Amino acid sequence: MVAPIPRATTEPAWVRRLLLGVALAFLALALGLPLAIVFAQAFASGAAAYAAAIADPVTLSAVRLTLLAAGVAVVLNTVFGVAVAWAVAKFEFRGKGLLITLIDLPFTISPVVSGLMLVLLFGSNGLVGPWLASHGVQVVFAVPGIVLATVFVTFPFVARELIPLMQEQGTEEEEAAVVLGARPWQMFWRVTLPNIKWGLVYGVILCNARAMGEFGAVSVVSGHIRGKTNTLPLHVEVLYNEYQFAAAFAAASLLTLLALATLVVKELVERRTHRPSVASSE
Repeated sequence: MVAPIPRATTEPAWVRRLLLGVALAFLALALGLPLAIVFAQAFASGAAAYAAAIADPVTLSAVRLTLLAAGVAVVLNTVFGVAVAWAVAKFEFRGKGLLITLIDLPFTISPVVSGLMLVLLFGSNGLVGPWLASHGVQVVFAVPGIVLATVFVTFPFVARELIPLMQEQGTEEEEAAVVLGARPWQMFWRVTLPNIKWGLVYGVILCNARAMGEFGAVSVVSGHIRGKTNTLPLHVEVLYNEYQFAAAFAAASLLTLLALATLVVKELVERRTHRPSVASSE
């Protein structure tokens, strides 16, 4: 007779239920209640006022700028992240530890400091700002500065998802592909990319979520020009400071819906990633 597998925990059922209840209560208070308040306040003045606030040209401009900055950040960080992860995981070189440290730099400094760094670099009195201005290029208080700030604060997400994954996979399959005559791009598309695709998608989702909600760095470099350099989080702040509470919460509800959509996609990817294959279940 096979001995029963011992349980990982021996706590009685009421302890597990208590812990679960505490966790659910905390989530309800910390997440559920604020979300409910956002949507309740957004519709406090009625559906017509909500629709008018959403259709406001300034709000739509903030939405477009938010999606533009997030889209550019995702594309650039995907390319950079894959390249950096491949270099770190597949090759040995001097300065590898320093490169990994630099990847984590946006995690260790405040977003406000990140924005200030861009101002000191690209501002009118910055290091390269006057030269750019003489050539008709404006970075700070313009769309390029917002994009750069968003790219900087979201840089680590894709790379940090891929580096441990690619290190765990090793280089055996790529080496086999090279022995069989595969060219570098063939090796990437047919061997490397299929092995990292779900980790890559997960990193892209996290990068996109962070980019859409970025406030600190973008606030420093945007100049808060209504209808031009205000992203959706900045637009919410401006409306709230002007006591336009219904419009502010309506804009916040849009940002909330974007975040919830990102979470749904993230959950679907996690289920797909952890779903056991048919071969392993047989």
